[in-house]
Amino acid sequence: MDATGDQLMHAQAELWNHVFAYTRSMSLRCAVELGTPDAVHRLGGAATVADVAAALSLPPSRAPYLRRLMRLLAHAGFFVFDDAAARYGLTPLSRLLVSAPGAGGQDLSPFALAMLHPIVVSPSMSLASWFGAADARTAAARVPFEAAHGRDLWAVAKGDREFGAAFNDAMACDGRFVMGVLVRDHRDVFRGLTSLVDVGGGSGGAARAIAAAFPHVRCSVLELPHVVASVPQGERGGAEFVAGDMFENVPKADAVLLKWVLHGWDDEKCVRLLRRCREAIPSREAGGRVIVMDLVVPWWDRARQTRRPPRRSYCGT
Repeated sequence: MDATGDQLMHAQAELWNHVFAYTRSMSLRCAVELGTPDAVHRLGGAATVADVAAALSLPPSRAPYLRRLMRLLAHAGFFVFDDAAARYGLTPLSRLLVSAPGAGGQDLSPFALAMLHPIVVSPSMSLASWFGAADARTAAARVPFEAAHGRDLWAVAKGDREFGAAFNDAMACDGRFVMGVLVRDHRDVFRGLTSLVDVGGGSGGAARAIAAAFPHVRCSVLELPHVVASVPQGERGGAEFVAGDMFENVPKADAVLLKWVLHGWDDEKCVRLLRRCREAIPSREAGGRVIVMDLVVPWWDRARQTRRPPRRSYCGT
């Protein structure tokens, strides 16, 4: 059956929505880089565009464009607009991007910046090339990220100091946020444990959170040597750091934590890692456990009746 005019116009609008969806992500990155959520927070939690522009020391010529940016972000839920006062206010979403002291300690802006870094985003521009495997390098790449950069994410983070620091900061802030919820609302997960190793635990944010909440649990972090070397002794808190390869050996402990690890590897690597984890812990009857925290994306969205690919594992990031 032929579509009606209204259906065609609706379809075109939906197409435009998808075509320009990147502007939402890039506007978010812009706002975080400028410090817009922090500026609104410093101004009492709500402010006019002129006040925000002044707080950010932007040139007057940019004010009309800042207004457009704020409108787009308000439409995306990052700000709420008060028509009567012509002021933009913080929402629970934008409060997660406030880094100012006393703002709640839930700043996820480093995560937003790292995940929207050109190194992470650029592979998305050549997905068709990766699928087509037009040349030897592209054909050999396991995921689009490797096709774009010639190395996997971990090798790029090791070789690029700026990106490596941004990525580690992202994992640390995300770990603090998630672990804060976990140790507060799911304490039973750690009941009976005396030791735990956080595999691929970055700078140790998760391990420190567990050690602080459960002082009787001896926490350690298994990471690549260059990551361990980058963590100052004074910032390691109650966690012990172990340099090594998680696919070869996992230190012995009552429990192994895999937080945001499995989604980045293919099935073969995941099975290999899980075997190392199983070798590291006692039997289930003796209290051994593997704690997995990762992305679970429904393949079928019943509300919209559309399929949704799991983006992070798809692009290999």
